[in-house]
Amino acid sequence: MPPAATAAGGARRTRPPTSITPPPPGPKVPLRRLLRAASVACGIQFGWALQLSLLTPYVQELGIPHAFASLVWLCGPLSGLIVQPLVGHVSDRLSIHSPLGRRRPFIAGGAAVIAVAVLTVGFSADLGRLLGDSEKPGAARPRAVVVYLIGFWLLDVGNNATQGPCRALLADLTGKDHRRTRIANAYFSLFMALGNILGFATGSYSGWYTVFPFTITSACSINCANLKAAFLLDVIILAVTTFISVTSVQESAYITVEDSNSHDTQEAFLWELFGSFRYFTLPVWMVLIVTALTWIGWFPFILFDTDWFGREIYHGDPDKGLVYHNGVGMGSFGLMLNSVVLGFTSVVLERLCRKWGAGLVWGVSNIIMCFCFSAMLVIAYLAGNANYGPNGLPPDGIVIASLVVFTILGAPLAVTYSIPYAMVSSRIEPLGLGQGLAMGILNLAIVIPQVIVSLGSGPLDQLFGGGNSPSFAVAAIASFFSGLVAILGLPRSSQTRTSRSFSPRARTQGRHGHHGPHR
Repeated sequence: MPPAATAAGGARRTRPPTSITPPPPGPKVPLRRLLRAASVACGIQFGWALQLSLLTPYVQELGIPHAFASLVWLCGPLSGLIVQPLVGHVSDRLSIHSPLGRRRPFIAGGAAVIAVAVLTVGFSADLGRLLGDSEKPGAARPRAVVVYLIGFWLLDVGNNATQGPCRALLADLTGKDHRRTRIANAYFSLFMALGNILGFATGSYSGWYTVFPFTITSACSINCANLKAAFLLDVIILAVTTFISVTSVQESAYITVEDSNSHDTQEAFLWELFGSFRYFTLPVWMVLIVTALTWIGWFPFILFDTDWFGREIYHGDPDKGLVYHNGVGMGSFGLMLNSVVLGFTSVVLERLCRKWGAGLVWGVSNIIMCFCFSAMLVIAYLAGNANYGPNGLPPDGIVIASLVVFTILGAPLAVTYSIPYAMVSSRIEPLGLGQGLAMGILNLAIVIPQVIVSLGSGPLDQLFGGGNSPSFAVAAIASFFSGLVAILGLPRSSQTRTSRSFSPRARTQGRHGHHGPHR
């Protein structure tokens, strides 16, 4: 790494004032240990899948209108703006002499926060009743909503505090071996798929209250009790996978190098975070741009996937009968199928990247997203003009088509969960910023679009009649442009050339399209 420029007149630095020096190369961590280290993703994603399938309908059951349901999800992006970069920054500098190393204390602590949060969310109706909510049917439950929001915020804080260090741990363990970095992230994506399958299967089953009969109370209906019971299962799975992950590997010592010309060796976190942008090469910026556009595409789907099934396909209302909840259950089943495809794609993703280049794989997957979101618009239009018959259920063809679209979306979701992290890891490592901060920086490219979508999707849908179609139209457009930018802006490179791409000379050529193996 070239020294920082110190010429008179304030010449621009060529490296950040604080850098992380990795330890000397040692024995490679066996792939089976990388697999175990990534296993915590299963427990995290199990709870996340329950969030996706059950919480948007649940907040409407608590009394929050559909137009404002998306604003509830602002908790995640806003906490992610600060929590994940901050945790990454601190874990980069945590003493390796701590019993669990640098990353694992945050993995364990974040998992504990998640466990507390899901219990708070699950028991929010009961806690609201204890705090004074009315017992009258259909009455407003403001205290339950407040308790729910506190639990939801804690849940996203825990998710952000856990996933970033886990990704950084995998990057630390694989070092400069970028093929193994891709494999480690594919393992992480595979466990996310397994967590999704378990979570969506749990969300689609409506009989958990019979397994945990104490969950039904005067303040908590059957749907609420199912949510409560599902989160109890989540706590168990999260505890097991966290234990496996933090006991699987030992971390190596990293050295924090402070620039002797830096005026403050304890540089403020936000200054370092945003000040690091000046050292980014063009390939880093391209990864962040494609990531941001990709998540503008994904977030409307994450917000309204099962709600879309309940409203647009089953023509149900959260406050009227079981039709809506039957649609939510079918949507959860579709997300389970989605997760099966996600897991399969995670297994073959490394082979696809070696053959075609990660940039092309990412771009094509986003074009597939565009077609799928467009298909959802067509299906919703057809459902709105279809004859549902006396039983009020949608035609089988409409349901099957919707399930097929949900299933296909598992493939691009696997790419989104894997390739961006491997790419930003390989491109930021030569800059000496530390993998924890690298994951935090990538997270900014994820959460800022989520804030935009959360603020705009509910009012936009309400403006056009209260459905979800306008948000999915925005998702289709963003997915198309993200795929186009990925294909054109992340050029492919051969396996032979990329094996030399991190030589000192290759680093200087990064701006000309020969930077790293993950295109």
